[in-house]
Amino acid sequence: MDWSHYRFRTVWQLPADPAAVFAVLERAEDYPRWWPQIREVTAVADRTGTARFRSFLPYELVVTASERRRDPTAGVLEVEMSGDLDGWARWTIGPYGDGTRALYEQEVEVRKPLMRRLALPGRPVFRANHAVMMRSGRRGLAAVLNGV
Repeated sequence: MDWSHYRFRTVWQLPADPAAVFAVLERAEDYPRWWPQIREVTAVADRTGTARFRSFLPYELVVTASERRRDPTAGVLEVEMSGDLDGWARWTIGPYGDGTRALYEQEVEVRKPLMRRLALPGRPVFRANHAVMMRSGRRGLAAVLNGV
């Protein structure tokens, strides 16, 4: 097993229309306004940007994300990432009851040297770090959707 390889899958249920959720999630440049762990997003080209993020552990990750798919009809946003993480991430947005189900999937290989050296003993902590970040993102997105 490659201890530096991660697959994440998170589901958010949100009390908002899928089109409204998609509209917020497709504006990655605004993520730092509502998702505290995403510290900065900077456009590099029309469909490419860099993102800097940090959760509770004392390290930052920097990635370059390039849009692979943006399909409002299917509710899919997908990027390819390189840098401290190499791989991809995808949102799939759809109706759920009176609201929305937002599925986040990510498959990455960690490239940051310290995280690679600590891959085996640090794996549970790295996964927990990701989970904290995702819970915070869900709270921030819900607040934006509620106009808070």
